[in-house]
Amino acid sequence: MKIMTALFGPTDAIERTHALVEAGATGVFTFEGPHDVFAPLTLASTVGGVDLMTNVAIAFPRNPIHLAHQAIDHQLLSGGRFTLGLGTQIRTQIEKRFGADFERPVGRMRELIGALRAIFDAWQTGERLDFRGEFYRHTLMTPTFSPGPSPYGPPPIYVGALGPQLTRATAELADGLLVMPFGSKRFLHEVTVPAVRAGLNAAGRSADDFAVVPEIIVSVGEDDRDHDATRRLLAFYGSTPAYRPVLEAHGWGDLQPELNAMSKQGRWQEMSALIDDDVLHTIAACGSPAEIAAHIADRVAGVGDRVCLYQPTPISLDSLAQIVDGLRT
Repeated sequence: MKIMTALFGPTDAIERTHALVEAGATGVFTFEGPHDVFAPLTLASTVGGVDLMTNVAIAFPRNPIHLAHQAIDHQLLSGGRFTLGLGTQIRTQIEKRFGADFERPVGRMRELIGALRAIFDAWQTGERLDFRGEFYRHTLMTPTFSPGPSPYGPPPIYVGALGPQLTRATAELADGLLVMPFGSKRFLHEVTVPAVRAGLNAAGRSADDFAVVPEIIVSVGEDDRDHDATRRLLAFYGSTPAYRPVLEAHGWGDLQPELNAMSKQGRWQEMSALIDDDVLHTIAACGSPAEIAAHIADRVAGVGDRVCLYQPTPISLDSLAQIVDGLRT
């Protein structure tokens, strides 16, 4: 099993990548948080043989040409080991934080993937760029601005999705699905996987041509206090309406509006108290490294050969090494 884990920023990206590889990770990913998603990967690309992935770059505030240049440059820097992971985020974040448009996110993501494919094809083949859609229009690519064909080909495009419509669209059009970390074994196997199958069938695609990559929140520790940061993270995720289906799959749907109301009142510190042990251990892999490895192996069995470990706070390299060993035995 390939195991990827997070870089948290650019300042120690090279050193942390070396350390993570020594602990057994096969790759590193970045997320759209307090730092840019591409800069740490630029630095990590200097560590040979490491898989790199944005997990995820928020798509809609970026133009497809910008994304394509960033993606092809990292494909070159990494020797063909880069994956462009994209996400939609939610309306509030896109409109109020990024100041961008969010209307029809599934249709917009479909079109953005098509635009990226057209741009990559124009660079790879030298054919004229002529993409005309409702949201994106790219009809000019002079030699001055084309990087030309990549010896590694264009990078694969993965999309982070949770809802059935976007999950199905991802399976129809993209190269892989990044399963959101706020999830569970039941939701993965009873909701996500069937939506993937429906999308692949609709597009006449084989499952062999599509990757499903679960991302799982890990929380190392034997004491209840060791998981405080994870409870806060789950409370934050759980307050978002988009994640209510995960809670509903376990009969916890009423928790979402309660957390949402508290978040609007600014009661962030109190919200974690609503994340009881059942919720904690269902959504996150908690406990000793051996227990975490067993949770992950059980959850992703039969789904894919790669997993992303999401750490609310960085775990020790020794714990990471033990989790990796547990997943490979």
